[in-house]
Amino acid sequence: MTAIQLRGRGRERKLGSTRRVNLVPTIILIIGALYCVLPVLWILIASTKTNDELFSTAPFLPRFDGGFIANMQALFADQNGIFGQWVLNSVIYAIGGGVLSTIIAGAAGYALGKYTFRGSKWIFRLIVAAVLLPQIMLAIPQFLLLAKFGMTNNYASVILPQLVSPFAIYLCKIYAEASVPDEIMEAARIDGGSEWRIFWSVGSRLMMPALVTVFLLQFIGIWNNFLLPFVMLNDNRLYPLTLGLFSLMIVTGGTAAQYSIVIAGVLVSIVPLAILFLSLQRYWKIDLISGGVKI
Repeated sequence: MTAIQLRGRGRERKLGSTRRVNLVPTIILIIGALYCVLPVLWILIASTKTNDELFSTAPFLPRFDGGFIANMQALFADQNGIFGQWVLNSVIYAIGGGVLSTIIAGAAGYALGKYTFRGSKWIFRLIVAAVLLPQIMLAIPQFLLLAKFGMTNNYASVILPQLVSPFAIYLCKIYAEASVPDEIMEAARIDGGSEWRIFWSVGSRLMMPALVTVFLLQFIGIWNNFLLPFVMLNDNRLYPLTLGLFSLMIVTGGTAAQYSIVIAGVLVSIVPLAILFLSLQRYWKIDLISGGVKI
């Protein structure tokens, strides 16, 4: 056997072992994808069934006897169409809180990342420590604080406690350091730009991927938040989707839990999140350290 043949067989063995090694992460990724997709698929299928069919038919076999349309009609007609109000409330909470918290996080992260001032290091350390603090622990103290000012049971009581996100500030600080070059800031100062003008016209544009990511995280967090509205609100006309759908499952006065319309409501609540992800993907960049100066 020649040396060339031996080298060829050695390469084939290496390729075979590489393929076997690459197969393991592929299988893990497939399992992870199924873990994420199957619940959504079940919701889509379950929304086609009535309450009785949910427990008497196979979980992943849809029904085509008009159950989906009936569930949607019942959902939007329940309690004089209050579900539409819940959708509107969730949009107000998520967009209002998401936009304001993104502006705050972007400005704070930019200031901590690009300026050195007295106490800046300690402020950043406190923010990092706050990232480790579970937000669920703050719901009751926030309620007691707002109650003293008579600010509970309104839109502000849900939006205000979520305006400052330590993780969002941390993310913006790290991104500002990496993506906003000092050379561009100096050039803007020479052109007569104020520090606020530099941030809004230059810094915020270079930080756009981080700001979009923060907005998405805040939007999803507020959209899916249950505990804070549960603590702050007692008027069902102010409920977001999470709290409103939960109220439909509570058995009161001998009324059966309305599982079928709740599942239909969950399906409707997923749609805005999917649209948001698809529409904002173009603002993301793979290279997080890409900035405005090219070497």
